[in-house]
Amino acid sequence: MEARAVARYQRISPRKVRQVIDLIRGKSYDEAVAILKFTPKAASPLVQKVLRSAAANAENNHNLDPHRMYVARAFADPGPVMKRVMPRARGMAYLIRKRTSHVTVVLRTREE
Repeated sequence: MEARAVARYQRISPRKVRQVIDLIRGKSYDEAVAILKFTPKAASPLVQKVLRSAAANAENNHNLDPHRMYVARAFADPGPVMKRVMPRARGMAYLIRKRTSHVTVVLRTREE
């Protein structure tokens, strides 16, 4: 059985989120929460929130114990990009891309 949670349109680059997600993929739920708690990255609180949401979905919607689950899949897809313009010298303009992410975490029970 599996439970999942998705955080969409998060205002952080997918590349930065993937660095944090790679740390927890394949780990047990408790170990993943501990890793995220002590990871000094901006994406850590976001990924931790999605992980806890997936655990709550497992517990409340599927009657599963989240402490016996592991992170089966976790990924960050790019969302829409907000485009802004920064004025530069001699009347030029540089394009600034403010990227967004869709973060997905899937928890699965261990087969014993």
